[in-house]
Amino acid sequence: MVAPPIDALALSRRALRVVIALNLLAGAFILALLLASFAAPDWVMRALGITPVPGDSVRAIGARLIMGLGLVAVPVVHYVLTRLRTIVESVRIGDPFVVANSARLTEIAWGVLGLELLHVAIGAVGTSLASAGVPLRIGLELSVTRWLAVLLLFVLARVFEQGALMRADLEGTV
Repeated sequence: MVAPPIDALALSRRALRVVIALNLLAGAFILALLLASFAAPDWVMRALGITPVPGDSVRAIGARLIMGLGLVAVPVVHYVLTRLRTIVESVRIGDPFVVANSARLTEIAWGVLGLELLHVAIGAVGTSLASAGVPLRIGLELSVTRWLAVLLLFVLARVFEQGALMRADLEGTV
């Protein structure tokens, strides 16, 4: 017997719900870690893989800065995911090629661009904190693929906008 095809749209909707919840959970975890870094800084630094150096508050400040940037990323990711969820919902109801989805794709592109800039900032802080004696696994690793994805999202938004306008023109002539 042949297995029924996977409903990718339903799977996407479920996956987005899970990822949105995990993003919020990650935000709560980062916030808890940030708060704990003030109460037990040495313990948090060791938990993060940073060997505490007596009298060196720069590493703790840098780690807190990275956690703060991580907290900034949480609402940006939420923004991106909720817009994507709305686009998926428009596909489910059968009307994805609308100007509103073009605007959502543009918003997603800006959000992903913001996340990439946060990634660069976190990498820069991590790189500045790393040393031969205290290596960190947070590095300034740029990905051409992610930057191309940002460009693709902006182009796709424009394609959606043009398609929606052409569809509206076509419906007006029928």
